Amino acid sequence: MKLVFITGSGAVGKMTVGQELMKLTGLRLFHNHMAIEPVLAVFGEYDGQAVSEIRDVIFRRFAASDRYGMIFTFMWAFDVREDWDYVEHVKGIFASRGTEFYCVELVASREVRLERNATENRRRHKPSKTDTEASSRRLIREDENYRLVSREGEVPFENYLRIDNTRMPPEEAARLIRDTFRL
Repeated sequence: MKLVFITGSGAVGKMTVGQELMKLTGLRLFHNHMAIEPVLAVFGEYDGQAVSEIRDVIFRRFAASDRYGMIFTFMWAFDVREDWDYVEHVKGIFASRGTEFYCVELVASREVRLERNATENRRRHKPSKTDTEASSRRLIREDENYRLVSREGEVPFENYLRIDNTRMPPEEAARLIRDTFRL
């Protein structure tokens, strides 16, 4: 089994690149908001514990299956110990299956990310992002409060790829990931 983590700052294109990678490889996409949006809809606010428990159910069931693999997208704050622990937690769920792990970090300028924040695809799959003004303010606040881009050599994955997708179409980024990791 294969597990591809796609990480990056808000609106960098994680879900969109993941959608394209799924088309090219047969890996299944589990983007972060697939767990976040139902929790927001039911509770009326973000509940991190509920989101984590939903993810864990999906991860455990998927890891126990005979599927080819999964793409998981999330925003990794490299200056937050809990995020590092969470990556190891997810890897641990899949480890007993002999899973091959891959990490793709997408980076793009804030200006481009703010443009992407208003795309139809994003609003369609992430209802909490339909208020683009509020979402843009949150994106800027996250940039100011967290380190969402790794330092050189910081990501410990053997299979790691950083892509500056500021001017790269998602289809091209997905092909680069597929070809680099032979997915």
